Amino acid sequence: MPPRAGAKSAGAKSARAEPGRLRIIGGCWRGRRLPVASQPGLRPTMDRVRETLFNWLTPTIEGSRCLDCFAGSGALGLEAASRGAATVVQLERSPAVARRLQANADELGARQLRVYCADALEWLATSSPVAFDVCFLDPPFAADLLAPTLRRLAQDGWLAAGALVYVETDQATPLPDLPADWRWLRDKRAGQVRYALAEAGANP
Repeated sequence: MPPRAGAKSAGAKSARAEPGRLRIIGGCWRGRRLPVASQPGLRPTMDRVRETLFNWLTPTIEGSRCLDCFAGSGALGLEAASRGAATVVQLERSPAVARRLQANADELGARQLRVYCADALEWLATSSPVAFDVCFLDPPFAADLLAPTLRRLAQDGWLAAGALVYVETDQATPLPDLPADWRWLRDKRAGQVRYALAEAGANP
């Protein structure tokens, strides 16, 4: 079986994390705890990392169109929807994990969440582009998916001018090269995780 593009490699966990569940930390569903699919290596992005990330995104997230390319636990997409994103598309290759993402969206009544059981790169290559305002990229750390996904997003019109792209990887891994006319805005580490925010330039 090929590696799953949607499941995230094991990494540092938040001290406040509850095994098998994730906690939404802000917005209209603040404090809600939701099940995470039982899948080896699946992990929600740490609470403190999400807190920092969504502080960065505060001026942008309300009413935004968001794409979560490697949804996994769904923590980033759920957090975005809770904080007022107008649309959140979650891509997850594993059918079992995608079913749990849909079940969590249904439990919340989150009509702005759309879950697709799909390989992220294949979906981007075969779907009609939509200009997203925010994109989350947190693939399995060892899968070497960040650079090709960034290229696909930049080339095919998937991002609005000035869109923000979040990248999460192992703390020892250098950040990928950005497409032309992009720039890094933020870069931090927490435990074994390195996370950063980039701004995309104008679409071709």
